[in-house]
Amino acid sequence: MRATIDRLAVPGASLYYEVRGAGPALLIIPSGNGDAAPFVPMAESLADEYTVITYDRRGFSRSPLDGPVGDDRLTEDAHDVGALLRHLAPGPAAVFGSSSGAIVALATLERHPGLVHTVVAHEPPLASVLPDAERWLGFYSELYETYRRDGVDAARKAFRAGMGMETTTKPPRRTELPPAELAEMLGRIRRNHVFWFEHELKPYPAYRPNLRLLKSLASKLVLAGGDARDTFPYRPNTVLAEHTGNAIVHLPGGHVGYVTHPEAFTAALREVVRP
Repeated sequence: MRATIDRLAVPGASLYYEVRGAGPALLIIPSGNGDAAPFVPMAESLADEYTVITYDRRGFSRSPLDGPVGDDRLTEDAHDVGALLRHLAPGPAAVFGSSSGAIVALATLERHPGLVHTVVAHEPPLASVLPDAERWLGFYSELYETYRRDGVDAARKAFRAGMGMETTTKPPRRTELPPAELAEMLGRIRRNHVFWFEHELKPYPAYRPNLRLLKSLASKLVLAGGDARDTFPYRPNTVLAEHTGNAIVHLPGGHVGYVTHPEAFTAALREVVRP
């Protein structure tokens, strides 16, 4: 399905976005790679029922900053989501975010609850809420030092091992992007890794959500997890579930189930975000 492509000027950045389909609005927040393209197959599948909005987060890929990196990128990320919804959604929308995108989704719910009817937070790596928070925050600090000392590739390998993501995360062949688009996307994401390590690796897992506020907004919050329930990315939602009273909704696949199990993951998500 052909997407409508445009930009939205926000304080400090120019946001690249794509819109597909018609119906209730569903905005997809990219994960730590910051790029909309990995979510295109999902967006195209959902566009028969939803107006699906995908975008590159500020500082990543095709959403350049207009100045220096802000002191509170997470709040800026949440305000960017709010700006996109005000610009593109006629009423309260559904929002889906996975990994770092799930942290942004939670921050959006806290700051812009009137703009959403459902927020799906899929495996937010919130080390801060865990009983062994000090251990995991230390892991991220050590990972940053690995990046500075040994480079991106060594740090990425250590990150995947720590997250329990040592199995393949490649999509089935039939769901891959065309070769030229895939090569372009992978090039953008490789460049994004440096920005992620420098500006997101440590502060996002350390973010402390307002648990009392999230409990008051629990009717709008979906805590989603994958099949790998013994890995770190699954655990923070178990803590949020205790505080909000919400059960964890399970979506097919692991931490990147939307890539490895695209059809089953999208079918399950479709039901979760239905108004």
